[in-house]
Amino acid sequence: MPSALPDGEPVPADGALPAAALAGAAERPLGFYLHVPYCATRCGYCDFNTYTATELRGTGGVLASRDNYAKTLVEEIRLARKVLGDDSRRVRTVFVGGGTPTLLAAADLVRMLDAIREEFGLAEGAEITTEGNPESVDPAYLTALRDGGFNRISFGMQSARQHVLKTLDRTHTPGRPETCVAEAREAGFDHVNLDLIYGTPGESDDDWRASLEAAIGAGPDHVSAYALIVEEGTRLARRIRRGEIPMTDDDVHADRYLIAEETLTAAGFDWYEVSNWAAAESGRCLHNELYWRGADWWGAGPGAHSHVGGVRWWNVKHPGAYAAALASGRSPGAGREVLSAEDRRVERILLELRLREGVPLSLLREQGLAAARRALADGLLDDGPFAVGRAVLTLRGRLLADAVVRDLVD
Repeated sequence: MPSALPDGEPVPADGALPAAALAGAAERPLGFYLHVPYCATRCGYCDFNTYTATELRGTGGVLASRDNYAKTLVEEIRLARKVLGDDSRRVRTVFVGGGTPTLLAAADLVRMLDAIREEFGLAEGAEITTEGNPESVDPAYLTALRDGGFNRISFGMQSARQHVLKTLDRTHTPGRPETCVAEAREAGFDHVNLDLIYGTPGESDDDWRASLEAAIGAGPDHVSAYALIVEEGTRLARRIRRGEIPMTDDDVHADRYLIAEETLTAAGFDWYEVSNWAAAESGRCLHNELYWRGADWWGAGPGAHSHVGGVRWWNVKHPGAYAAALASGRSPGAGREVLSAEDRRVERILLELRLREGVPLSLLREQGLAAARRALADGLLDDGPFAVGRAVLTLRGRLLADAVVRDLVD
């Protein structure tokens, strides 16, 4: 959950949406994102809207406390029920992210899920995910989550090498994420993801291969691999600026991506989004696909973003301000924007091109179609799907996805 928020227009005190946002809602999937903004320590690369106990001390009192957080977030779920009115959709996906959701008691995470179940109901086969840090779970905790209805979990592994973890300010020890996968399987989780980061300063190709092999060997059915982005204002950015550690260049990122694709494919994983691989169709993250396909989701929690029917809004950032708004009966929304038809067209291209299924050529305008033909000639788009009306990235196209999509939206 990014730390910076746009301005937008004011959100009504009751959170009401324009009637047009709910038109045709029954045809769109509905998901919930629940943001838990607490962390035990701050990772050096993290720019998300998260807070350690020290950072919160004296800035919100009891309202900002994680001990009361589940109760507060349930109030926003109830607000969502009022705002969505007689919307009869059952929730297809729930994703609890952070921060470190597993710093809360397992009973608190289950309580938040129960509120969604009570207010909206869960669709048959609903995907219920939480993120978890390897050092903040144990077998009993995982069993409590599974018994409470969670069926997917995502662990932040990042790397199998201690020196890489140290550069990232990650506190878990190498080997612990792999053990967590086994514990989650034993607890009965249907799906387990491991998150990896490549391109950390000081990481070698061999370090990256070792991380991939360790992740695969742990037995998850999903792996996410993200290039490290050095965000301004982070400790990592300051260290690089002072010359303490080198900046990794784009060529290294490209090489690491190719290593990931080769290694994961050989192990039976298929890419379905530029940064995500699944061992089977059933392992794909349905919640993230809601984002990539422009469906509806309600983001609850400080700084969380929501989207319903072309209206996007975001909550106030600070846990104390968030709790105070709900305690006074007001929406915690900080701002919103109503997307135009052109906004939504552009967003579809930006997001859907990242998927294995690609984007319909019918969404492209004349200049975009000309750019797509050039990309096809350059080997950036797959000629098979192109022949039947879809723009799908080749492996080389995935390496240059940002540049390709910029041309296609013209």
